[in-house]
Amino acid sequence: MSNYKTALVTGASAGFGFEIAKALAESGFKVIAAARREDKLQKLAKINPENIYPVFMDVTDASSVSKALNTLPEELREIDILINNAGLALGTDPAVHCSLDDWKVMVDTNITGLLCVTKAVLDGMVKRNKGYIINLGSTAGAWPYRGGNVYGGTKAFVEQFTRNLRTDLQGTALKVSVIKPGLCSDTEFSNVRFKGDDAKAASVYIGTESIKPEDIANMVMYLVNTPAHLNINEVEMMPVCQTYGGLSVVRNLDLNEIK
Repeated sequence: MSNYKTALVTGASAGFGFEIAKALAESGFKVIAAARREDKLQKLAKINPENIYPVFMDVTDASSVSKALNTLPEELREIDILINNAGLALGTDPAVHCSLDDWKVMVDTNITGLLCVTKAVLDGMVKRNKGYIINLGSTAGAWPYRGGNVYGGTKAFVEQFTRNLRTDLQGTALKVSVIKPGLCSDTEFSNVRFKGDDAKAASVYIGTESIKPEDIANMVMYLVNTPAHLNINEVEMMPVCQTYGGLSVVRNLDLNEIK
């Protein structure tokens, strides 16, 4: 049985966050489900109103995070599980053609958001010597691909921050893990990445048996139920149909400067 009671899940309005919040609540955890889309949070809360408490939170804004946490009911304030799930990708263009604004949005959400929420709950966890932080990274943070540029960079940050945070917490009973999913369908990830082009988003998964949000939720449930002495540093998850692409070589490359 888990040693933890109260979980904060960011990006809980859809995809991984939705399924993680639902799974935790079904197992008896009190879940603070945080996101910006309040209508979808209400839909989630109706699934398990006894254990799911929806809150509006913009993770990129430290004041929004602080306001959300400071107005929680007293019984939910001792957060001992943090699932840093909020994140997104925008576009798959090569770097030279990317939008700087899109890059900034990815950095704000995937990095700044992670930092704002982690900082907000970490002090309480350390003071109580009890807590588990699980960050959602990506295989994109370890394995580059064309068009992954800044998204991959932000997820590499998540992976390295997780390792450094774990190092900083040496001497405490706190746990820190990163989950790095690969190709995963049944989320809004590709729809957001392609800015509402649902046909293009659907094409990513044609002919695949990809992993599902429930698979990620099941991994979270495994992690939060591990014994107190065990820390799983990182978990990389891919569907069987996905694997590494190897290194590419360009033949007869023109190395002359264009005049």
